[in-house]
This record gives sequence, structure tokens and C-alpha cells, in this order.
Amino acid sequence: MSAVEMAGKPATPNMLANIPRLISDYYTIHPDAEKIEQSVSFGTSGHRGTSSNGSFNEDHIAAICQAICMYRQEQNITGPLFIGKDTHALSEAAERTAIEVFAANGVEIRISEEYTPTPVISHAILTYNQGRDSGLADGVVITPSHNPPEDGGFKYNLINGGPADSETTGIIQDWANEILQKDLEGVKRMSLAEALQAETTQEYDYVLPYVRDLENVIDFNAIRAAKVKIGVDPMGGAAANYWDVIADVHKLDLTVVNSHVDPTFSFMSLDHDGKIRMDCSSPYVMTGLIGLKDDFDIAFGNDPDVDRHGIVTRSSGLLNPNHYLAVAIWYLFRNRPNWRKDLKIGKTLVSSSMIDRVVNDLGLDLSEVPVGFKWFVDGLYDGSYGFGGEESAGASFLRKDGTVWSTDKDGIILGLLAAEILAKTQRDPGEIYQKLTENFGNPLYSRNDMPGSLEQRNILKNLTPEAITASTLAGDEITSILTRAPGNDAAIGGLKVSSQNGWFVIRPSGTEDKYKIYAESFVDENHLEKIFADAREIVTAVFKENGVIG
Repeated sequence: MSAVEMAGKPATPNMLANIPRLISDYYTIHPDAEKIEQSVSFGTSGHRGTSSNGSFNEDHIAAICQAICMYRQEQNITGPLFIGKDTHALSEAAERTAIEVFAANGVEIRISEEYTPTPVISHAILTYNQGRDSGLADGVVITPSHNPPEDGGFKYNLINGGPADSETTGIIQDWANEILQKDLEGVKRMSLAEALQAETTQEYDYVLPYVRDLENVIDFNAIRAAKVKIGVDPMGGAAANYWDVIADVHKLDLTVVNSHVDPTFSFMSLDHDGKIRMDCSSPYVMTGLIGLKDDFDIAFGNDPDVDRHGIVTRSSGLLNPNHYLAVAIWYLFRNRPNWRKDLKIGKTLVSSSMIDRVVNDLGLDLSEVPVGFKWFVDGLYDGSYGFGGEESAGASFLRKDGTVWSTDKDGIILGLLAAEILAKTQRDPGEIYQKLTENFGNPLYSRNDMPGSLEQRNILKNLTPEAITASTLAGDEITSILTRAPGNDAAIGGLKVSSQNGWFVIRPSGTEDKYKIYAESFVDENHLEKIFADAREIVTAVFKENGVIG
């Protein structure tokens, strides 16, 4: 059976990660710092890799943690550092290394034996820092998000609770690679036993403070009054030990349909390419929960670090992430009376233009930014953004009183919001989206991945609007050509071309030999294909002009 034919089916034993070997490789393989693929590289979501090819090993984590200590010292960050990890096998190993380095450097760390979701770390940082102007906290989250079981990841969150900006990660990356090149010279470290006994190391309860505080961001009274029956699949992730507590504290009719935690993720349905991937926006991965949709009024799942959401409704099955973002915005800004009237709504350039039409109907300002949740952090932090969301099923929004909740993506509140929407409107989010299409049109959205050399990708990354000579897109007049985001004037690292009836975005991959074309049409499938064809023609012309075609 081919990989495509395996999509949506259970993994076979031969597909499962060899966890003992993975852990052994973490400790025994030493990366070659001269090889780019084995160096520290902070992408959109931190440093990621796998131990078996020398891209995520003990040396990487020791160097990164020492670099973070140097950065904290330079920035005079002296408060506690909150540490969270997800259920990937390498997360546990990386956490041990981190504890040993941070403790040896005298950093006050807050740790837990439990797995800890990404948004919970953001919430812990923000609530600790509230009302303080010195001794501020920051944090790390050890996770490769929805990536396959073999992968590891390491993210740094700043004192604003959100993922570190490009300038910060650039500094940490460069320092970490210098340390790697010098065979970890300058890394302070103590044994795990010593680190756990250090005065600066404290066990911390992440669960209850976050769970209790949820009542300030979600209307549980409405959910209880409507007796909404909720199904949740934590997908073997860090929220597995949270949902029963949430149900108990807030008196919800909530059933956890899968409580398994297994670093091989053997219980997962395979993704579109036949791989184990915990992507809760994939209908193949979510096959199990989709099959249970009629057992619940609303159901949802999360990826391993719980920063993404997958919403399953009786009316529509698994909602496209873009569709749910539009519904969430439509609902929130009608049901949060204490929010400011001048709030902005943040979306990424590759998210659906249905959001633009909903925001315009609300009479609010849209802030369109490059890909990456880091671009929403400042707005959510100072309360000028009511909502920030991206097409890859990640979002966060303000508390009911209009103050900051989380400056990182929060899959828990987006799931609970779906239950609140159903309770308050008597319609599930799928039904509401259908109503939105009646008012604003029914867009078709897709993405194509194209092979692209390093030279070609660099050209795309540095395009200017003047490089595009086309005047029409799929027969419609081009209304804008963007290489910088209108919301914050930051470089897109690619190109967006729009008309009245559709758009496309071209972005080069930072890690693979390919570039991505996102496109959307408000007309039909044929029009969408014409947009893709025009996009390919435009990019081919650019490559020819620069002598890199072929």
C-alpha cells in the first residue's frame, strides 16, 4: 500500500520511531558545527531537528541554554525562567540538559514533572510579571509542535510571554553556534541530581493557576447552561492531564476520547503523506475524532504542545482552520462587551480573505502581518489586538476584560470558544461559517509546493514590487503587489499579489529546497487554478530575468 493510500489509517509497527535509539543518538552523536544542517537554527518556531542526523542533540541544547543565559545577563532578566515540555521523546532528554545548564548558571527555574502546553508557559510568564517592573520572568518550551515523533524542538519566550522575535533568536543562534564551534567551551553545567537540589530550582504547579483563570477568558456559564456535550482528543499531547481538571473545575460535560501518551504516537492516524504527524488541522490525522462527531455537540483536538486547534462539528466535520478563524472573529467581537471599540484584528498574509470581509463588516481595523505568531505578540501584550490568528490553526485572544491572556497560540481557549459559540448562538461554528459564505462569498483556498534551488529561493526572498510586470491575475486587474506586510511594514520574505476576486502568496522555504504558493479564489475552482497558473508564470519570468531558470 502506497503512502497516499495509508493516509487516515493506523500506523503499522514498522513505521514507529525507535525511541531507545533516538535517545541514545541524542547523547552520543555530536554535531559538526561546520555543517549548516547540523548547526543551531532558529526558524519560525525555534530550533528543530532530530537526534539521529545530528540536528537535535545534547550539544545543541547545552549551547542554546548557555546562550540564553548570556542573553538574560545582557538584558538584565533576573526573574524565574519557566520551563515546559511536550510529549515528544526528545523533549524529556532536552529538558534534563536544560535544567543542568540553567541551574549551573544560577538561573531560577520553575519545572514540573508534568507535560506543559505552550500557552500555559506564556500564561505563567505574564501572570508572574503582572505589576512588576523588575525581576521579570521568561521561559522556554521544549517542543517541535506537530512534527513527527522523531523530532525535537526548543523555543525561547521573552518577558512579554510570546515567542522571541527574530533579532533575539538571531543573537541566541549566533552565540550558540560559536559555543558549538568551540566544543562547548564556556558552558556551565552540573549533574541533574545537583541541579534538582539547587536552591534556584523549584517545582511548580502549572495546571491549576491556568485552569482556574480560564473563567476570565471563556464564558463557562453559557456552556453549562446550554449543557453542551464536549469531546476532546489531546492526541497524546501535553494537554492530556489538563482536560479532566478543566472539566472538574468548571463543571463541564466533557469526555476525553483518547488519554494515551506514547512517544511513538502509535495511536495516530497517518497524515496525507503516510507519515505520523500530530497536525490537528489535517482531516487524515483527525480521522478518529471526525468519526465521533455525532457523539458530541462539539469536539476538538490539539497538537502535542497544544498551540494548535482542530474543531470538529456535527454540521461540517473538521473545520478548515481559515474558516474557524473567521467564525471566531465574527463571534468574539459581538460577544465581548468590555473590549475596546478600536481593537485591531491580526492575521497572517497567507490567511483567508474571508477574514478581511468579516473584519470590514465589523467596522474594525485589520492588521496583516508576515507568517509567524511572533508578529502578534506586541499587539496582544498591550491590548491593542483583540485577536491574532494564522492559517495553520493557531490563535489567541484577550480576556473578557480586554487585557492580555496569552501571547502565544492557545489551542485550549480556541477549543473552548467553539463550545461557547455553540452555547450562545445555538449554531455550531460550521453552520455559522456557511452563513458567512452567504453574506461574503465562498472562497476556495489551497497551497502548492514547488521545487526551488537556494538561488531561486533567495531571489524570491528579496523581491520588490517593481520586479512584477504582470497587470492582471486570472483575468482580473491586479489591485496590489506586496513584498512588505501592510500591518507592520515588515518584510514578507516573498510576494503577495491580489485582485478583487483572489490572491496568491509566494514564500520560499527556509529549510527545504522548495517554495510555497498559497492562493485563494472567491469565484470557483477554475478561477483558483488560473491564479496558480499565473503565479507560476510570474515566478518563472522573475527567474528568467535573474538567469536562474531551469
